[in-house]
Order: sequence, then structure tokens, then C-alpha cells
Amino acid sequence: MARRYFFHEHVKQALINDGWIITHDPYKIKVGGIYQEIDLGAEKLIAAERDNIKIAVEVKSFIDKSHLTSFHEALGKFRNYRRALRKEDPNRDLFLAVPEPVYNKKISKPFIKEGVEEEKLHLIIYSISEALITTWIN
Repeated sequence: MARRYFFHEHVKQALINDGWIITHDPYKIKVGGIYQEIDLGAEKLIAAERDNIKIAVEVKSFIDKSHLTSFHEALGKFRNYRRALRKEDPNRDLFLAVPEPVYNKKISKPFIKEGVEEEKLHLIIYSISEALITTWIN
């Protein structure tokens, strides 16, 4: 199994383990004549509110040599996907899924962390060794 696909399946299983229902794999969206695919779409029923929370998740492995280059690519995709969702599915929040070791060693560094905050990126931090989400950052 390709490494990128492994991370995709890992995050998918982590979402399922967290009580999410995978509704799209991939989540396909077309805006202004441009077709895009976000890795996953998911929903979760909140019983107390009797409402569904909808998310789209872009899975990033950051397996390239340069984590900064990977972050630039992820940021560009995130911006485009967020814009597309605002137009076509405004009730769906977009998250970027990042492996826990990458977040702890690279994304949490001040320069990149400031970029995450400036761009108001929503992150899902996931464990590589277990199929679970360790942190949600909204």
C-alpha cells in the first residue's frame, strides 16, 4: 500500500473511531468550472442539538524532505478548498489532518504556528501508531 494512501486510510479509521460517519471518499466539489477533490467528507450527529456537524478533511502526510514545502502545498490546497466550500457547502468546516510527530516537531514551531493561526487553519492531529485523533484545533 502506498504511504500516502496509508495515511488516508489511517485518518479515515481515526474519524470512524471518533464517531464520525464517512460520507464522501473523496469529497468532490466543482466551483467556477474547477473540479477539486478533498480527501474525505464526514458527518457526526450531535444528539443534544439534534443536528449534524459536517466536515471535509484534507489528509497530509508531510513525507517530503522539506516540511516547509509540504506546509506551503497544504496551505495552498486548504485556501482553495475553503473558498470552494464557502460557495458550495458553507455549512461544512474544512480541516487539515496532520500526523502527531510532524505537528509536534514542525508545525508547532513559532513561524509555522503563526501561519496556522493567521490563516485560521483547522487541524486534526492524528496518531500514526494508533487509529485515533489526538487533538482538534479550531
